[in-house]
Amino acid sequence: MTAYTHPVGARLPRLETREKITGRAEYTDDLTRPGMLYGAIVQSPHAHARIKNYDIGKALDLPGVIGIVTGNDTGLGRSGPFIKDETAIAKGKVRYIGEPVAAVAAVDLDTARRAAQLVDVEYEELPAVFTPDEALNPGAPRLHEEIATYVNVLGLPARDNIVQECEIAQGDVDKAWSQCDVIVEDTYETQAQYHAYMEPCSALVEVDANGKLTVWSSNQSIFRDQANLSESLGLPMSKIRCLSPRVGGAFGGKIEVTVQPIAALLALKTGRPVRVTLTREQDMETMRVRHPARIHMKTGAKKDGTLVAREVSIVMDIGAYADDSPGVVGVSTAFSRGPYRIPHARCRGLGVYTNKLRSGAFRGFGGPQAAWAGEQQIDELAAKLGMDPIDFRLKNAPEPGREWMCGIELERSDLKECLIKVRAASDWDRRRNERGKPGFRRAIGIACIPHISGVLSSSAIVRILEDGSAVLSTGAVDNGQGSDTVLVQIAAESLGLPVERITFSQPDTDASPYNWGTSASRVTYMVGRAVVGAADDAVKKLIKYASQMMECAEVDLELRPGGFIGLKGVPEKVLPFAAISGFAHWAAGGPVIGSHALHYDGPVLDPTKAVIKHFPFRFGVWTFGVQAVEIEIDEATGRITPLEVWAAHDLGRAINPMAVEGQIEGGVVQGLGYALFEEMVWDGGKVANPSFMDYKIPGTMDTPTAIHSILIENPDGTGPFGAKGIGEPPIVGPAPAIANAFFHATGVRLHRLPMTPERVLAALKEGVRAH
Repeated sequence: MTAYTHPVGARLPRLETREKITGRAEYTDDLTRPGMLYGAIVQSPHAHARIKNYDIGKALDLPGVIGIVTGNDTGLGRSGPFIKDETAIAKGKVRYIGEPVAAVAAVDLDTARRAAQLVDVEYEELPAVFTPDEALNPGAPRLHEEIATYVNVLGLPARDNIVQECEIAQGDVDKAWSQCDVIVEDTYETQAQYHAYMEPCSALVEVDANGKLTVWSSNQSIFRDQANLSESLGLPMSKIRCLSPRVGGAFGGKIEVTVQPIAALLALKTGRPVRVTLTREQDMETMRVRHPARIHMKTGAKKDGTLVAREVSIVMDIGAYADDSPGVVGVSTAFSRGPYRIPHARCRGLGVYTNKLRSGAFRGFGGPQAAWAGEQQIDELAAKLGMDPIDFRLKNAPEPGREWMCGIELERSDLKECLIKVRAASDWDRRRNERGKPGFRRAIGIACIPHISGVLSSSAIVRILEDGSAVLSTGAVDNGQGSDTVLVQIAAESLGLPVERITFSQPDTDASPYNWGTSASRVTYMVGRAVVGAADDAVKKLIKYASQMMECAEVDLELRPGGFIGLKGVPEKVLPFAAISGFAHWAAGGPVIGSHALHYDGPVLDPTKAVIKHFPFRFGVWTFGVQAVEIEIDEATGRITPLEVWAAHDLGRAINPMAVEGQIEGGVVQGLGYALFEEMVWDGGKVANPSFMDYKIPGTMDTPTAIHSILIENPDGTGPFGAKGIGEPPIVGPAPAIANAFFHATGVRLHRLPMTPERVLAALKEGVRAH
């Protein structure tokens, strides 16, 4: 018997590494089907207009065009996770420039694109609103006149151009200000950020002889796709099969449907398979962005550094459709308290329709906007009180066994450990006193991060094959973050098998157990728990059949490493999984199949301990992080260069430390882009920079020479082998940490993202802020 190496905690390469580096990985745009057609979309040139008529004659006459769909080809079915306000393709009117109004299917892509240019749509242009302030004005044009008739899943206060109005309050904020010795108050702004995934949105749809759709797409949830398609097309979910090939990144932008409904309409119209893949420009014009936000915040503390009160008002531009905005607004409202004990807090969030590209889920899910304001105010208070920023945060960090917020009590104060580790690793005390050289100021800043891992539902199935190897099926989609590998490691540890003896079944709604989605930093925690439960169920059955084979009681048997069931206290008395599975298959009981399903079942924000209005989630399993960034400021150009980053994150236990480090490093770099140069720019309602020629994302020369990942491992009692999530928190800290470093170096606050050289120079010149 060879020595068994425990999979959990091992630095394993990803399961799909070989197929990716050899070019064999198949993404949706690589797939073909017999007789497949190519789809192209027609986009609206108007931000707000009624559709009067379609003239598709010239396009249909083009040789090679097989079919065209418009709003006339779809019913009134609407989809959406919170408010069902979006049809499969624009119907009746358009609400943003770039919105798909028609689509063409042809025998080749060039023909489809030429035909799309020949489709003539007659519009009646309507007044448009491009900012939340415009949309909230009395008498402003309404984007959705029939909003009162939409399905509103949670009974949110949707009306006029308002989609979400959330409040979380505790204590007596109005009276608390008199207890404060120092108060800071200001307004902060964040921009729209593009997801910048490597693979633009793509879908391939085929209809069989019985009218059942098979949908391959780049997605974050086959089950969300199935549900959304069912609602928008009016088909039973049983008539829609969704699968996921390899996915080239998502970051939240593919958690809801993208082009799947359009490809489905074309396939139904033509009776042939149709593939629709957006160009990069189309993807940037038609899909989703991170919510632009305006945050007004006021925070007060006592002279000894004790936080007393905070009041927050967040207004988010959600764009033309609700999508995941009610959730993002709610989560940003909750996170705006920060990871601190603040006895008196009143936080409100407002989500407003505008005639722009819709905002949606994005890595961090409202956290970056809240932290941009909140972490700067924490540093301002510390400066006014003459306290070190880390000491100030340590003083106000949650304490074990004491209520933190809204009834939540934490078993540990992992935030404190993160702060202490970053202080030591970064040599904080020395670097805070460095000032750089003439013309190049240097400083270090810090920011803290709260996030969650537990939300919604997951399930898993483990099958023990006749040779003792296993198949794991979860329905979880790997978007490139390595979740397939981590889940196999969890299953291998639970079964006592080597990783190479387990295969991961690719997500398929006809065959995979349900999983809500790859989002909210939840896969390792939620799906991992389901995997442990399914593996434990399989082991119980293995023990049951082994007891029959060995003629002993089940309680006398135990799982042993390497794929064996053995008699307790008798090392040589064992049966391999293969023998037990063979017995079950051919002699008694039937195949060994373990399963487990769960919904998040841990502590949540308690409505008896706080005022909680229209908060859309039951979530928990809190994680914390601390990031320090050292920067250099070129006083001649205004350029901020990040030199080094230290990122400490509480993750319970690292199932795969190498994967965790990759998540932290990737999140930090994406956060640096958000901080320094990424911004979707609009000219009225039109995206002015829909290409990577004009939209800057971080390259190799823009990233620090060193990003130090500090893994804080204090196993969570409910997580799989103690693990929690890590996907989103790393993106949150860079922007406020850089702003705090900039303030330390210059005495000037930056209130608007991104911190471009132009804004930095303006701020240095004004000595106050850059607008």
